[in-house]
Amino acid sequence: MTPTARRTDSPRVGRRISPRAAVCVVSVAANFMAIMDTTTVNVALPALGRDFAVDSSGLSSVNVGYLAAMAVCIPVSGWLTHRYGTRRTGLAALLLFTVASGLCATAGSLGALTGYRVLQGVGGGLLGPVGMTMMLRAFPVAERLRVQRYVMLPTAVAPAMGPVLGGWLVDTASWHWVFLVNVPVGMLALLFGLWALPDFPGPGAPRFDLLGFVLTGGGLAALLYALTRAPDRGWGSGYVLVPLAGGAVLLALTVPWQLRAQHPVIDLRILGDQLFRTTQLSLLPMGAAFLGVLYLYPQFLQTGLGYDALHSGLATFPEALGMLTAAQLAPLLHDRVGPSRLMAAGGTAATGVIVFLATEAGTLPSAVLYPSMYLLGCSVGLLFANGQNAAFVTVPAARTADATTLLTMQRQIAGACGVALAATLADGGFRTGLLAMAAVSGCAALLALRVSDRRVRDGYRADAAGDAPEESAQPGHAPER
Repeated sequence: MTPTARRTDSPRVGRRISPRAAVCVVSVAANFMAIMDTTTVNVALPALGRDFAVDSSGLSSVNVGYLAAMAVCIPVSGWLTHRYGTRRTGLAALLLFTVASGLCATAGSLGALTGYRVLQGVGGGLLGPVGMTMMLRAFPVAERLRVQRYVMLPTAVAPAMGPVLGGWLVDTASWHWVFLVNVPVGMLALLFGLWALPDFPGPGAPRFDLLGFVLTGGGLAALLYALTRAPDRGWGSGYVLVPLAGGAVLLALTVPWQLRAQHPVIDLRILGDQLFRTTQLSLLPMGAAFLGVLYLYPQFLQTGLGYDALHSGLATFPEALGMLTAAQLAPLLHDRVGPSRLMAAGGTAATGVIVFLATEAGTLPSAVLYPSMYLLGCSVGLLFANGQNAAFVTVPAARTADATTLLTMQRQIAGACGVALAATLADGGFRTGLLAMAAVSGCAALLALRVSDRRVRDGYRADAAGDAPEESAQPGHAPER
């Protein structure tokens, strides 16, 4: 990127506070709410069923509607960012998520709640990729790894904190507060963003790729729906097979169309970037294994060891502290060891911890489980922090919206696959499910060895020298690597 491009990308508002600090505050707060919302609502489902006189199978629409709306909106996030810039897109998504949260708290029927959850999903589907785009645009390559300590906060803490907070709110107040708690946080983040958030304008968006949006959004929504319902309905059910096959067909059709389209809604050509591609191949199985373990472990504690819901959540929480510790260690070890080795070491250690939990958790004192989960968080965090940083080292600044859209889609698919696989295998025992997650984690460790440390170093040098790849005049064109 030329010096002129750097000046063009520089923040234009928020003079009374550091623009970078403003980006961190807004994006972390927004992503934290969006990620935590799913796990807090899971805890509230029994209370919702009692109030609305609906059984557990009927309550699935509350989460399915949210996840499907997120899936449909993720692909369009890059186009909106190119068209309207990060500030307007991000604040609009934050406003929609906050308003929808308030509406959810007032719902008087299951149908109304499902509709409001769909609105929440629209906002949540945009918050993740737009927030990450702002972070990547605000910080140069050399500083991004240090910022991972903030970027990883929602990913690390929100999934573990959700059940604890949700259980406490339901027990001490009502299920309405699971949604109401988002309103003051969202409004404060929105007001702060209006005052201080900088804008990173996109290169402009051409005519919207409607067919690409239908294929990608519809395929992703159908696939996530099938994976979400499979553990309850069974993989042979028509409720699973039809959307699974339909989603696979739509996503398969997406690839040739997006590669041929002049202005694709999802720019798959960015996968031609070798560093971005190889890091995603490692992050995907680790994301699946990690969320699969977070699904299985609390249930194992409750059904196998007699923990109640609150204490099983507290016993899981040390993994969040471990991930935050890894985010602090990553910048110190990055240059000395190299991202590929750190990712492989994190994946290997995570595999070992999961095997340990699967084989020994029921025979050891409960005090041993807390440091085990902390070590798991450290291991997974080491892979995530280095992988997410390396993924964008050679991605031009103006194309970060395209890259973050693909990364967010990968996360959604990985999480759904991990939970679906873990829940299915748990029928044969929780240990079987955990051992399967260990195998998936081991694959992530092996794939991490394909990440090129040399390309990461070259990307750092190019950015420091102001020689980052120029952006093509055509947004759909990926520069040669």
